[in-house]
Amino acid sequence: MSKKKKKRTQNRGRSHSKSDLRGHVMSLLRGIPEKALNYKQISARLGIDNTNDRRLILEILGELLESEMLESPSLGKYKVHPSQMVLVKAKMDFTKSGLAYAIPEIAGKDIIVREKNTGIAMHGDLVELTIIGLKRGQPEGKVVRVLKRSSESYVGVIELLKNHAFFIPSNRRIHVDFFIHRSKTKKAKDGQKVIVQLLNWNEGDRSPEAEVITVLGDPGINDVEMHSILAEYNLPLNFPDEVIAEAEKIDIKISEEEISKRKDFREHTTFTIDPDDAKDFDDALSIRTLNDYEYEVGVHIADVSHYVKPGSLLENEAAKRATSVYLVDRVVPMLPEVLSNYVCSLRPHEDKLCMSAVFTINKEGQVKNCWFGKTVITSNHRFTYASAQAIIDGKDDKHFLANEVLLFHKWARQYRAERIKNGALEFSGKEVKFRLNENGKPISVYEKVMKEANHLIEEFMLLANRSVAKSVGFPKKGIPPKTFVYRVHDSPDPEKLMNLKLFVSRLGYKLKSVKPENASIALNDLLAQVKDQPEEDAVKLMSIRSMAKAIYTTENIGHFGLGFDHYTHFTSPIRRYPDILVHRLLNQYNKGGKSENKDKLERSCKHSSEKEKMAVEAERASIKYKQVEFMLDKIGQSFEGHVNGLTRWGIFIELINTKVEGMIPLNTMDDDVYRFDERKNQVVGQRYGEVFEFGDKVNIVVRSADLIQKQLEFQII
Repeated sequence: MSKKKKKRTQNRGRSHSKSDLRGHVMSLLRGIPEKALNYKQISARLGIDNTNDRRLILEILGELLESEMLESPSLGKYKVHPSQMVLVKAKMDFTKSGLAYAIPEIAGKDIIVREKNTGIAMHGDLVELTIIGLKRGQPEGKVVRVLKRSSESYVGVIELLKNHAFFIPSNRRIHVDFFIHRSKTKKAKDGQKVIVQLLNWNEGDRSPEAEVITVLGDPGINDVEMHSILAEYNLPLNFPDEVIAEAEKIDIKISEEEISKRKDFREHTTFTIDPDDAKDFDDALSIRTLNDYEYEVGVHIADVSHYVKPGSLLENEAAKRATSVYLVDRVVPMLPEVLSNYVCSLRPHEDKLCMSAVFTINKEGQVKNCWFGKTVITSNHRFTYASAQAIIDGKDDKHFLANEVLLFHKWARQYRAERIKNGALEFSGKEVKFRLNENGKPISVYEKVMKEANHLIEEFMLLANRSVAKSVGFPKKGIPPKTFVYRVHDSPDPEKLMNLKLFVSRLGYKLKSVKPENASIALNDLLAQVKDQPEEDAVKLMSIRSMAKAIYTTENIGHFGLGFDHYTHFTSPIRRYPDILVHRLLNQYNKGGKSENKDKLERSCKHSSEKEKMAVEAERASIKYKQVEFMLDKIGQSFEGHVNGLTRWGIFIELINTKVEGMIPLNTMDDDVYRFDERKNQVVGQRYGEVFEFGDKVNIVVRSADLIQKQLEFQII
């Protein structure tokens, strides 16, 4: 027995090539740049107990030390030389499980970061990573240092213990609880929602340390929950007192001197069309007959830039907020109410200052020429979408503006048809809305559907936005284009289009092309195929997911979704900061001013895009909260829904009548063992082969509703 054992030991040769071991050693030490190890420790971490391989590692370490790829801080110990650190700047994107993906600042594959390698980074932080290996072709990294926190404050629930407290973040992608000294709880009660400020988190500490800065109140109260959502997305709760004071000092009287500097449209037929509950009317339409064949049409936009001056407190606050935020039960405006609802709002029968796009349009709807500049207007009438729709439907043909509304409607239909023919995508929007009682509790859910009155306003806003962008980005011959703010939408990635093609083919539909240059025609053809079919919503959702996000930038690449070569946002300066910039630039260039600093403008564009994304996420969170609140008294009831999301954790179901979304966790489906097939985007039963994919109709029972996490759990019947 002992002879055999000895023989086996003697015959053990090298099991790794030298080049392989060299790569493993460098990957290991790059992953722990702060540590120095000897050759035995390195061998153990690499799982090597082969004597010859361990000797080879010692030889490799000597060579790497000599070539200055490693350094030796003490005898027999080695660590990576600073010159060999491959550092990548990236933004951390945590999953709920604690695993993270680092998204590089410079284009490249996302980097997998396992929980043990995330260090003191949290979701959204900008970090430096080192690459420590590859997994199925995807780089794997380790956080070396945090460069910038995504936030210094967080919202969640406090748990009080005898001598200290813990804070549990509401955002489940913040993967750690925070430690709070009892003296820094600001007298918060156990279980209350609070906002905390991060104090420090040192390497080696299990939890970050924080202090309570705001006590929001008890969970489940409407105002507490809405304020929690705003805080979670770093959105403001109130305006600073000094900003309100500055707004209230604004002189709202329009002087004759100011009117003399503008084109006067006060005698032109003018009206607004807005939602029933709108208070900030930032756009109006006017029309005047020029002759038997032509009309002068004005798209008039509130001249916010006249009141919000560069360098003012109002300007700084608007730039910081960048957008108004629309939660289910409230608007958090970009500008104080005195401006957004009164001074700038184009209320009927009041003189108002505007920036306008004025067009000459013939009876056939052809635009002959346009002019942009400062105006003064008076709106003759305020329409709601419903009252304008009544005229379009022939239910109010006696209205004194019926002819004007119908003429605009005729042109809008024509412009919409032309856009779609030229490649604009036709995603008819459906929006979830709630009817709330006096306490903010939802009593019903319904879909808001875009009708012709909505399209009427949309088409003329698009006309103005496109025309303004073209006038600056593609000026008259011999005049160079100047730096401008564009709203751009890149063409889809061919790989995502291929995934969409595979998905719709399993449903029996065809995407005719995955080439970006043909994508708009192919997508519109697909949408026509699924119109009014059971799979329509699923196909639309997957089509949207295959496309890039629209952003603000100074680089004009066109707008894929709208089919425009030039596009900007000119029409909503009360609620969007980029529109204020567009007004300023247009006025500056009209006066012959020089081109604006591109880098400065690009920074503002990037900030506005980021704030817009946060506002959209906050709005979705408020909808999710109200959906869960609406379902609280429906536990145990059954509903019909369809699959609208698949992950390795569960199947997301959207209920057909209410658009409420919940999840069926895979580990609760006990009739089989289910696995997510990422390549096919399906959940498949391993024994019996049952398949779930996008669009499948299912009957479910509401199993639980968690208001704190904004989650509904369903069970398949």
